[in-house]
Amino acid sequence: MLRLNRMTDYAIVVLGALAHRHGDVLATAHLAELTGLAQPTVAKVSKTLLAADLVETQRGVRGGYRLTKAPADISLVDIVEAMEGPIAVTDCVDGAQDPCAVSNCCFMSSHWNHVNLAIRNALNDVSLEDLTDPAQLFPLPVSPPITDDDSQLSRQ
Repeated sequence: MLRLNRMTDYAIVVLGALAHRHGDVLATAHLAELTGLAQPTVAKVSKTLLAADLVETQRGVRGGYRLTKAPADISLVDIVEAMEGPIAVTDCVDGAQDPCAVSNCCFMSSHWNHVNLAIRNALNDVSLEDLTDPAQLFPLPVSPPITDDDSQLSRQ
């Protein structure tokens, strides 16, 4: 099974909060408050995203992080590779020096690159903008349902 690690999931959440406030500089404490993540986790994720050039920092009293690109221009591949390294479904694709135990009789060895590319392309087709739903991050208050008593008042 392919599974993203927890820090990658957290990175998507942090980037989603930054996408919702695109252009704003948000401190890690504010990002922690918005996302529900612990501030040290937000700081660790943000440093990794900074190294990958997905966010930039501003120092000072009003310092923090902001996206370097529009949310539509940040793909899921960008995020996954920032947090986990290059996408490689097997060691064959990763270019490992030590061949696996079945490399001499593996019928898949020449096809894993095709599989890896298909997965990479699928992830590349999903942008941060596609992943973020502002209503989920910052739900709007729900107005109470109209009752029969309310509808009677409006008729008077």
